[in-house]
Parts: sequence; structure tokens; C-alpha cells
Amino acid sequence: MQENAHPAPRELMNTAEVAEYLRLGERTVYELVRNRRIPCSRVTGKWLFPRRLIDEWISRSADYQGEAPLRPPPVIAGSHDPLLEWAMRESSCELALLSCGSEDGLRRLVAGQAVVAAMHVLDGETGEYNVPRLQALGPLGDLVAIEWAWREQGLIVAAGNPLAIEGLADLRQKKVRVAQRQEGAGARILLEHLLAREGMAMADLAVVPTAARTETDLAAMVLDGKADAGIGIRSVASRFRLDFVPLARERFDLVMRRRDYFEPPMQALLAFARSAAFAQHAAELGGYDVGGTGNVRYNA
Repeated sequence: MQENAHPAPRELMNTAEVAEYLRLGERTVYELVRNRRIPCSRVTGKWLFPRRLIDEWISRSADYQGEAPLRPPPVIAGSHDPLLEWAMRESSCELALLSCGSEDGLRRLVAGQAVVAAMHVLDGETGEYNVPRLQALGPLGDLVAIEWAWREQGLIVAAGNPLAIEGLADLRQKKVRVAQRQEGAGARILLEHLLAREGMAMADLAVVPTAARTETDLAAMVLDGKADAGIGIRSVASRFRLDFVPLARERFDLVMRRRDYFEPPMQALLAFARSAAFAQHAAELGGYDVGGTGNVRYNA
């Protein structure tokens, strides 16, 4: 059987390969790049052309005059996670972190305002994390959820646990000042579910009015004496040298469009997450299980 004259183009093409793919001269490709009329990225001094974006560019119009098709900003939006924040810096993945809560992160992903949503949203009916929420989006058929880590969630309390808090019931019985997370935060959703399981609601607690936007903000409120307790992860309690009352184990996922999984920023982050340094740091932080990091949990 005769071999093809031209091999299938790679997902990321260099200038010569995209010129051959488009049947253009390399000089013409450089001119398109200079005028920002072709989708491309500059990585370590070289121009790279994602084949899928080139195909989209071609399909729009043969007389295309605009700039490259709009791409979401290189931002991971959603829930805050200390291990993720550290890994993003150490991996040099060139992604920024916007801590705004799980639901807001998903909203930004769908709206094209972020490339990844970091989330840990519990579905009360199934006990599953994130997947039912993604399935509820309906026609968005190109989302994938990649497992980042399992985390231990619980009550962050003052050092020495002076109020002897042992569980959620004590929050009401002892009139504990409870720091809250914002609406749509995964920790807030989990707390409301756990309270409902015990026949309680947020309205039954002495909640501090100002909501903490991140895990560290909540821990700082407890450390500064502005609250007696609040829901958060073990690693943050350890970092602030606070006590911790375990309540649940949750899965934290990174959700993105399928094409962005293959892009260099996400591949750099996930490659670093397979390193020994990553596993060691997760163990040092405490409360993490990274045995399944990188596993596909949902693929629409």
C-alpha cells in the first residue's frame, strides 16, 4: 500500500509546517503573523500554530481580515487551593489564578473569561463532586474535568481548640462565631449540605457577616479572633498553626474545554503534577491525596 505523500499535521505546527499546511510561502505566513491575522503563539522564541485554531480560522472566511479568533485569557478561575497555587508558580505554566469560588469559576469558563474552572461542588443527591453540575449545563459538549486532588475538609478552629468543638452540632449549641464563605463557593455548598444532614441551616448559626473569599482569608479570621471557626481544608489550618476538626473528604477538579487540555500551559501544569517534588509538597502541606491527579473524571 502506497504511503501518503504528506504525513498528518501535528496539533502544534511550526512556521514551515503551517506554510505547507496552508500551501503558502513562509514569508507570507510571517506577514500574517506580523499583522496578527493568523492564530499563533510565541513559545521560547518560536512561533507555534495550533492546528485546530488554524482550521477554525480557515472556516470563518477565505477573506478573513480580523485578528486571531478570540481565546479565553490564561486564567484559572474558581476555588482557591494552596497546592494548585504553588504548582502554578513552580511549573512556569504561565497561567494566572483568580480565586472567586467554584460556581463563579464555572460561569467564567462558560463565558470565555477563563481557560480553566477550579471547582469542588458537591451534589447533595448523588454525593458526587462536580460531574452532576457539569452535566446540568446541557449542550456544552466539549468540557472535561481533570482530577487535581482529594482534600480533607473540616472546621478550622483556634489553636488548642479552646471551645472544645467536636462537630457541627457544637456550632449551634456553643454559639460559636462562624466565618462563612461566599455564595457559590464549594466549601459553602458543602457546609450547607452537612448542616442540612444534621437538621440545621446557616440561619441557625452565629455567622460573621463578612464572607471570606479564600481558604486563607477564612483562616486569618480565626487566627485574628474575628471568628471562632469556619469550614476549610486541613492544609490551611496547618499553615496557620490552627486546630482542625475533620468533616469530609472532597474531590477538587480542573474543568476546561477539551482543546485547552492539549495546550502548552495545561500540559506544563499537569506534567509538573506528576513530579516527585509535587508529591512531596502535597505531603508536606497535609490533607491531600494526589494519587489520582491527572485522571479524567468527566469527558462530555
